[in-house]
Amino acid sequence: MSAYVISEVEIIDSAAADEYRRLAADSIGRYGGRYIVRGALPETAEGDGAAGRIVVVEFPSMQRIREWYSSEEYAAALAYRKSALKRRLLFVEGIEGAAGE
Repeated sequence: MSAYVISEVEIIDSAAADEYRRLAADSIGRYGGRYIVRGALPETAEGDGAAGRIVVVEFPSMQRIREWYSSEEYAAALAYRKSALKRRLLFVEGIEGAAGE
C-alpha cells in the first residue's frame, strides 16, 4: 500500500536548502519515492494557514519510507536540513485502491 511523506517547510538558508533538495531528491528516488507536490504554496480553505510550503512524496510502502528516512543516503541530506529549513514532517499510509495500487 502506498505511503506518503508530508512536509510543511520554511526555508531559512536558500543555498543550504538547494543542497538539501538535491541530496534528498536523489535519496528519494533510490528508495522508490516520487514527488507528488514539491514546494507548493497551499491555499487554506479552513483552519490556520500553513507555516510554509508543502511537499508530498509517495513511496511504495510505510516500510520503504522508514528505510529511506534512516538511510545513509538521506543522512547526507539531513546534514543540511537544520541550517536549511524548519519543517514539520509526517508519515501517513494511503488507502487500498488509491492511485498506484
